[in-house]
Amino acid sequence: MATALDIRLLDPARLRHDIAGLPGGGPNPGAGLLEELRQQLKRGRAEIKDYFESGGSAEVVHRELSRQMDAIVQGTLDFAQSRLYGSSNPTTGEELAVIAVGGYGRQELAPGSDVDLLFLCPYKRTPHVEQMAEFLLYKLWDLGLKVGQAVRSVSECIKLAQSDLTVQTTLLEARLLWGSERLFGELEKSFEREIVAGRGPAFVEAKLHEREQRHQRMGDSRFLLEPNIKEGKGGLRDLHTLVWIARFLYRTADMGDLVRHGILTRQALGTFYRSRRFLWTVRCHLHYLTGRAEDRLTFDLQPEIARRMGYRERNRVRAVERFMKRYYLVAKDVGSLTRIFCAALEEKQQRQPRFVLPRFGFGRRRINGFLVQGNRLNLGDPGLFEREPIRMLELFHVAQERELDIHPQALAAVTHNLRRIDQHLREDSQANRLFLEMLCSRKDPALTLNRMNEVGLLGRFIPDFGRIVAQMQHNLYHVYTVDEHTIRAIGILSQIEHGEVQDELPLSTEVMPKLLSRRELYVATFLHDIGKGRGGDHSILGEQIAKRLCPRLGLSDESTETVAWLVRHHLVMSKFAFKRDSEDPQTIADFVAIVQSPERLKLLLLLTAADIRAVGPNVWNGWKGQLLRELYYEAAAAMAAGDPQGRRAERIEHAKEKLARALATLPERPWPQDAIQTYLARHDPRYWLGFTTEEHQRHAVIVREADEKRAPLAVDFRIDEFRARTEVLLYAADHPGLFMKVAGALALSGVSIVDAHIFTTVDGMALDTLGFQDATTRLAVTEKARLERIEKNIEQALRGEIWLEKALAGRRSLPKRADVFEVEPRVLVDNTASRTHSVIEVNGRDRPGLLFDLARTLKDLGLVIHSAHISTYGERVVDVFYVKDVFGLKIAHRSKMQRVQKRLAEVLAAA
Repeated sequence: MATALDIRLLDPARLRHDIAGLPGGGPNPGAGLLEELRQQLKRGRAEIKDYFESGGSAEVVHRELSRQMDAIVQGTLDFAQSRLYGSSNPTTGEELAVIAVGGYGRQELAPGSDVDLLFLCPYKRTPHVEQMAEFLLYKLWDLGLKVGQAVRSVSECIKLAQSDLTVQTTLLEARLLWGSERLFGELEKSFEREIVAGRGPAFVEAKLHEREQRHQRMGDSRFLLEPNIKEGKGGLRDLHTLVWIARFLYRTADMGDLVRHGILTRQALGTFYRSRRFLWTVRCHLHYLTGRAEDRLTFDLQPEIARRMGYRERNRVRAVERFMKRYYLVAKDVGSLTRIFCAALEEKQQRQPRFVLPRFGFGRRRINGFLVQGNRLNLGDPGLFEREPIRMLELFHVAQERELDIHPQALAAVTHNLRRIDQHLREDSQANRLFLEMLCSRKDPALTLNRMNEVGLLGRFIPDFGRIVAQMQHNLYHVYTVDEHTIRAIGILSQIEHGEVQDELPLSTEVMPKLLSRRELYVATFLHDIGKGRGGDHSILGEQIAKRLCPRLGLSDESTETVAWLVRHHLVMSKFAFKRDSEDPQTIADFVAIVQSPERLKLLLLLTAADIRAVGPNVWNGWKGQLLRELYYEAAAAMAAGDPQGRRAERIEHAKEKLARALATLPERPWPQDAIQTYLARHDPRYWLGFTTEEHQRHAVIVREADEKRAPLAVDFRIDEFRARTEVLLYAADHPGLFMKVAGALALSGVSIVDAHIFTTVDGMALDTLGFQDATTRLAVTEKARLERIEKNIEQALRGEIWLEKALAGRRSLPKRADVFEVEPRVLVDNTASRTHSVIEVNGRDRPGLLFDLARTLKDLGLVIHSAHISTYGERVVDVFYVKDVFGLKIAHRSKMQRVQKRLAEVLAAA
């Protein structure tokens, strides 16, 4: 049976001969050359593409594309030399070597790759060298190829390589394509003598440092949901780094030679080839699918590549999620391979004191049988883990307690002995004690969990966690895989505990030291998403896992119940805070009925804050924090008083008294008592609960000025950067469709409404406040000029000068690649969530103007919006409206409910 290496799709020798033999006479020599090159390139590339897309090997694609390019370059240069620029008596200065470098040099030419060439001359450029170089380059550019090129002498190459790591690496992969073997040999000898000899340790250290910097630039995670498969952590460039180090230290391009040198085991070599083959295949699909050198595995491309690579839905897990899990596991394997490689290198070079990898220190002492070298923990006995598997957990425990790094040799030994983590060890009380102490440690538990997860120990010791390792969530909301998100949430808890995020999470920072169930909180955070990827409600499944796992970890029945409750209800607080009106006593009553105790309330607040903040950058903001704080304070007060309704009446009277005092004592134009009492009587009870005294005072001053001027509209902005929210206050005569028009004007202004409170005074005036954020950055809008444009849009919309439906048509709020995501429209009407209003929840795909369309539909249905709560989760939006009909009643009739659901679902479907 033929292997990939046996397959030959092209005949490069014939192709070179055909190109070189084209006629070159006449006034326009080489006139037919370009067309011949174009036809040959097109024909050959089409054949290679057909081979790959019918299930062929990416390895063959790389090699055949390189062989085809070799023939085109060589044939073109042969033609130029024999027909155009040849000399019967060439001088030494006309000597030329054309060299392939980079990926082309190592014969890894992907469909969209650049063609990197070095034109090597003896000492300086001559007219002959420049003519040959220009002739070739213009032909390649005319073919539409991306060409990287340099013209240098041998001494220039060496001089640059001495100061530039990239040039050093490029010359490592140099391959002679055409021309002077003598000149190429001189470059090789000079490179060996001046660059390579005796500089192995420095090169290794520099390449590993370069790798770390690249990881930082690319997000420093293997588990980004749109990874760069070339430059990202665990990608092809990490494998290239190992190849470059092998070439530099052992002068070999064959990774198999490293087995003979004792650097890689046969098992590790197999991992290298499997990982490279997978990444090569994905990259070829990316390039062919997009028609360009695309290395980012974006959401819109993932499903199609999964299909092309043969992934299918299985056990209710989507094909794209199975494909991406495979990618993340490969990226993890690449990380393990790098650790094994570095450990073996250092062990090999221990007799050479100058060979020290980055962060490798000096000095030795022993702790619990482990060897401390500098600031890193290593094994004193290579067979330790084989005899005592529990010592693998102890290695991480000691490193955490002593705040030490772990030596790559020790990490490689853990990877090698993972099979010894069996059911017996999982049930061992000492092993579970060690794990629980690491999870709940005050010394950076996230770092320790990350280390354990990287080497595979975490998923091996906790098999339920192993099921969520590399588990992706195919949407725009979640940025990380489930395991990465979980460990980040643990890290955020630790930051809260150490006061490192006090500015962002002031209430959580205040509550954390008062907690009585700290250990239960850490365990619940570790388990909160452990039920994902199993085809059911992950909260319920997670609760079942917690009840089974917590006793194994040594938790009491009481602690197990607390953890299981937290896992079961870890989404409850965000649901109430973001979807329900905290000013409605029914909201507080329902929430308190679930939470029941002040300790659980504290636990839920901390878990919710850590969970949301760990979803990804820019997901947490001050507005979400404010909603959680309001719900927390209301629930805490209700638990203390035992009667949310009684406290509500007391708060209303207290708010009125504070405003009355403030208005009576204004430094400029204090209000008389009769004006104060008249103003207080204009507002319904809801108004007094949603604002501070300062806000009530600001509203009162704006209303008074507008009334005195008989202004038809008053608009005022207030910026709250901490809550990432700009608020617009509107005061105008109330009329049907007011909120709808304002929502349309704001959508037209490129902002997203996050909340709306709509009040009508007893004399028929609307006093509405709408909070909004920039639609792209999710931050407060602060620029004066932009706020002026927003105000103008609102005024024109209310005067009917803007046709909002037409102005908003066709606008996008999400990148085009997000079109791959489908959101099933859903409309719920709930008459039990509020004592006074019907609560309508709509779930659908986000788009500009959606809120305008929903508000217009509610108006057409004869419903009046009293408050709106808007949440966006990537491509999905969840809007909640508190409504009454025009008679001030809930939606009572079943037929009306069904009509509301049908009409709103049609609006969502249109998105």
